[in-house]
Amino acid sequence: MARTFKTLDDMGDITGKRVLVREDLNVPMADGKVTDDTRLRAAIQTVAELADRGAKVLILAHFGRPKGNPNPEFSLSQVVKPLEQVLGRPVRYIDWEGDAASVATLNDGDIALLENTRFFGGEEKNDPAVVDRFASLGDLYVNDAFSAAHRAHASTEGLAHKLPAFAGRQMEAELDALDKALGNPEHPVAAVVGGAKVSTKLDVLKHLVAKVDHLIIGGGMANTFLAARGVDVGKSLCEHDLTGTAEEILDAADAAGCTVHLPYDVVVATEFRANPPVRTVNVHEVAADEMILDVGPAATEALADVLKTCKTLVWNGPMGAFEIPPFDAATVSLARTAAALTKEGQLVSVAGGGDTVAALNQAGVGSEFSFVSTAGGAFLEWMEGKELPGVAALTR
Repeated sequence: MARTFKTLDDMGDITGKRVLVREDLNVPMADGKVTDDTRLRAAIQTVAELADRGAKVLILAHFGRPKGNPNPEFSLSQVVKPLEQVLGRPVRYIDWEGDAASVATLNDGDIALLENTRFFGGEEKNDPAVVDRFASLGDLYVNDAFSAAHRAHASTEGLAHKLPAFAGRQMEAELDALDKALGNPEHPVAAVVGGAKVSTKLDVLKHLVAKVDHLIIGGGMANTFLAARGVDVGKSLCEHDLTGTAEEILDAADAAGCTVHLPYDVVVATEFRANPPVRTVNVHEVAADEMILDVGPAATEALADVLKTCKTLVWNGPMGAFEIPPFDAATVSLARTAAALTKEGQLVSVAGGGDTVAALNQAGVGSEFSFVSTAGGAFLEWMEGKELPGVAALTR
């Protein structure tokens, strides 16, 4: 595909150049320890490559929500040691007091982490004064934080207009994968959209019916669609006020030639807990006191057959209440089918969103999809067909 953005390959000789790299280091912490270092590891490739090419690497990142004021609780100084551990090389910490003087002492190949960008009130407002402040520290700008690309902040969007701008390796991989999934995919394309509520995925569903050949709806949101089709869903999670909207989406899918797949057999229980008594029933046999908590085995098998006819898969959200056994069965089964087809080279599979990543890891196939995006909000907005400011700024 013809790329619309520049990558690290387009930078030329960067020896001695100050490169501002926007990463997402907003990692979860407990008792001063990082509890999940996925985002730190995602930064390694770009940061290490720039340092190895002789650049002075200055990492920009946000951490938590300090509301535009310096606050020790949200200081990135606590991330320096964990970052050093995953990088396997020293990282300098630079506070915003005297930052220019500190940057001036860096040698070629050095790596420094600048303090939380959100300690400036103007960061989230994309204030030109803050953009200028950041830009004064660098010669080049690299955005490697797709997960923050849906926000037009000084460090994610403004800087790309001030300095020569490039996509980092993680950003590049993400944009290439997304292009293969929905931008210029190989058809037939299937989308799995699950999760609790239709209301949070309305724009996604409306956008997808015009883009994909098969729309597989699971999770609590499937109940709203079943209700729209006249199914009595008992005590299931269901947004009855949105059945009209669900009907509109089904009509739009018909008009676009997109097949919508809803479960026809389901796993039900009268209580929401681990391993309660369950029944597997046709959707028309759900009792008034029962809840639909997973897609049934017959429908899951039929969905696996659908995937076998497809070339591309986009996945966001689980098929059932996957956090609680045995309601993870459909998600695990379908994820394993997708992973096997990917391994055989029959399917390009792209997944994203927090719950999705957790569900795929639970199925033991997190590393077997073509690409798994760690971005939550940005992945969702991309699935809605929205322009992401941080990406758009790189393509200008």
